[in-house]
Amino acid sequence: MPIKKVLIVDDSPTERYFLTDILVKNGFSVSTAENGEEAMTKIKADKPHLILMDVVMPGQNGFQVTRAISRDPDTQDVPIIICTSKNQETDRIWGLRQGARDYVVKPVDPQELLAKIAALG
Repeated sequence: MPIKKVLIVDDSPTERYFLTDILVKNGFSVSTAENGEEAMTKIKADKPHLILMDVVMPGQNGFQVTRAISRDPDTQDVPIIICTSKNQETDRIWGLRQGARDYVVKPVDPQELLAKIAALG
């Protein structure tokens, strides 16, 4: 199924705007959430085709939210790409172990992000 609806989960308004801008200009429909709780509510209300997940957020971090999504039978088929400033290899491995399909380090390169989304679609 082609990816059209993307949910961006990030507590930074600047980052949400930046990612939304890249995706909308490339034909995606985008919704956003500021934290893990809001993300879970939005995912259940209107299931996205892809989730871009920040790691460092208030409340649940992105690793915890990713794990919750990937273990829930209703949402486990939604691919997650972690977008974070955490650039250690151990963070990347941990993110993928929580159920993320891919991992992108901020600042996000638009072409790299679009290529990773295309690879999932």
